Amino acid sequence: MVYITEAQYVDGYKLQLVFNNKKQGIVDLSDTIKHDHRPIFTELSDLKKFKRFRLEADTIVWENGLDIAPEYLYQKLI
Repeated sequence: MVYITEAQYVDGYKLQLVFNNKKQGIVDLSDTIKHDHRPIFTELSDLKKFKRFRLEADTIVWENGLDIAPEYLYQKLI
């Protein structure tokens, strides 16, 4: 099971992530945020809100309650 140990904002909808197996890279969530029309995602199209995330329960969590599975983020590494 992979989980996130570090996360840092990069630019736009990109985050630098480090996983427990030491693999790291950038994840671009622009497609996810722009194409998922559920309110919990569309709210994060505001970059100010997107930037306000934290690590919790081994993944990224935003103030609006959205969390994204670390396995999904792992697969999206650039």
